Amino acid sequence: VAAVVDKKKVVDMSLLFLSATRSMMRTAALRQGARGLSTASPLCNAEQVSTSYPVVDHQFDAVVVGAGGAGLRAAFGLTEQGFNVACITKLFPTRSHTVAAQGGINASLGNMEEDHWTYHMYDTVKGSDWLGDQNAIHYMAKEAPHAVYELENYGMPFSRTEEGKIYQRAFGGQSLEFGKGGQAHRCCAVADRTGHSLLHTLYGQSLRFNTSYFIEYFALDLIMSDEGECVGVLALCQEDGTLHRFHAKNTVLATGGFGRTYFSATSAHACTGDGNAMVSRAGLQNEDMEFVQFHPTGIYGAGCLITEGCRGEGGILLNSEGEPYMERYAPTAKDLASRDVVSRSSTVEIREGRGCGPNKDHVHLQLSHLPADVLHERLPGISETAQIFAGVDVTKEPIPVLPTVHYNMGGVTTNYRGQALVHKDGKDQVVPGLYAAGEVACASVHGANRLGANSLLDLVIFGRACANTIGEENTPGEKIAPMPNNAGEQSIANLDSVRYADGANSVADIRLEMQRTMQEHAAVFRDGPVLKEGKEKLADTYGKMRNDMKVSDRGMVFNTDLIEALELQNLLTCATQVITAAEARKESRGAHSREDFKDREDEFDYTKPIEGQTKRPMEEHWRKHTIVDMDFDTGKVSLSYRPVIDETLDQNECKTVPPVIRVY
Repeated sequence: VAAVVDKKKVVDMSLLFLSATRSMMRTAALRQGARGLSTASPLCNAEQVSTSYPVVDHQFDAVVVGAGGAGLRAAFGLTEQGFNVACITKLFPTRSHTVAAQGGINASLGNMEEDHWTYHMYDTVKGSDWLGDQNAIHYMAKEAPHAVYELENYGMPFSRTEEGKIYQRAFGGQSLEFGKGGQAHRCCAVADRTGHSLLHTLYGQSLRFNTSYFIEYFALDLIMSDEGECVGVLALCQEDGTLHRFHAKNTVLATGGFGRTYFSATSAHACTGDGNAMVSRAGLQNEDMEFVQFHPTGIYGAGCLITEGCRGEGGILLNSEGEPYMERYAPTAKDLASRDVVSRSSTVEIREGRGCGPNKDHVHLQLSHLPADVLHERLPGISETAQIFAGVDVTKEPIPVLPTVHYNMGGVTTNYRGQALVHKDGKDQVVPGLYAAGEVACASVHGANRLGANSLLDLVIFGRACANTIGEENTPGEKIAPMPNNAGEQSIANLDSVRYADGANSVADIRLEMQRTMQEHAAVFRDGPVLKEGKEKLADTYGKMRNDMKVSDRGMVFNTDLIEALELQNLLTCATQVITAAEARKESRGAHSREDFKDREDEFDYTKPIEGQTKRPMEEHWRKHTIVDMDFDTGKVSLSYRPVIDETLDQNECKTVPPVIRVY
């Protein structure tokens, strides 16, 4: 902050936010009219606006929102090239959710057996259930070894083989020779704390460079020019309640996912979909929001993650009869089938009465047959987590587990260079000045289902891609397009409305209602009538949030009640998009499994030879991306569709992987 103190100025808001004042006066009048007894003291003139919401202006070449793996990699990648960069984060960087990743990061290093990046690409396309864009998957798989060696050179302390090479474990959905060569060992690991190690490595590396960190600043909204260019971000400093406008030529969103839309999730409580909601409020688009990954092994009752690395090291899922049931569902890959397959299999076992425990409502993950030295060396964190949250000694007892919400495949529509896109009139259009990377984005390398250990890879590859693209198309110190005169007025009006909300429902009650609706109506298995009912319930919840929410703390200094209310707005924006897109997609593909539409609907019937078949037009099949627009005020969602990109970056280097029926 000190590095930019000479550039910042407190803005006289008397004129700048006059229209915002009028909006807030209207909000106050409506609030009092609706309830008749507001004890709040909302703003009523420009002088009060200026006093209550002082605004500080900053100017940078680039601003990065979020300081997890993707945000840090983008931030120091830009600073390294000489750009003046601000990194805004609502948490201290090493508290970001990247820290919770356990299993590893995929790359075809070939340290355990001969491997090649084209095998990795094939597995990722197959894992995506052929909804992934193959140009982006080509880019990610090819760049993966370089990215891992770069992390090693930064000092990331990977576990080692006896020869001193980076240790690689088996992980779900990974194969050799395009699915014909058996199980691949491609997941580079730091015991079972890989995300923790990666985040600290990247943060340590970022401190080498002169990045300006704005820690515990909550990003409110994007600032868009009249020409549709992103020219920065408005943020709230939680420490003193001041508002900050970051005027920047380039903005990178790296805000993570929205797992907390569900009641039971491995996601941190900070995973509230802030970036996705900011994009929606700016009139831009999200993609494939219906695809939510359930991790097969969250601790029963607690929801804490038990890494897929447990099964990679030889762990086995068992039902109440002690049967290793995955042999029936995935005869070849067994416990290392893709996550959507394993989660559905566990759910079927429970539904059919073979669940464990007195209520037969979970399954068991057995590790006790593994040597104690393997558990100590490769899975020390899991042994500790199981003891704390399940009261289980993994050397003697199985861990009770249940499929738990873990990852969002959908997000801000981007290309493989990290540039945000809108799809209009059948064409992709780049949004000038806006980029996204990590779980907030949809490149789409994960398609309908992400393979384990591709998420940390996604962070590093596309965080760096954003920095590289900005470096290729801009130079440090370039002139920035001016901000509109009313920049931030709607955000401040919304902030004031939320701050003085005096309805009948607390933030916690509305959030719980949303989470229970999502858990019950958009789960591992989905059904049309259930989704429709959930959509209607969520619309009611959205209405409560907009019109009948209560915030008790009226202050501005570290007002956690206010921050949670703003996060609830973001969560409900994302949840509404998820359930609407899920109800519309009438097929089963990847993590989206419909009981009333059990088959995958492609342009050809791939259960038969395609010779002699007529290709169905996009309107008649579902191998296409869902594009989501949303009106924040009404909660109304509009859906359109975008074709999947099947062409690789270079057909001579790597040919398109044609769709087939996906079996493990």
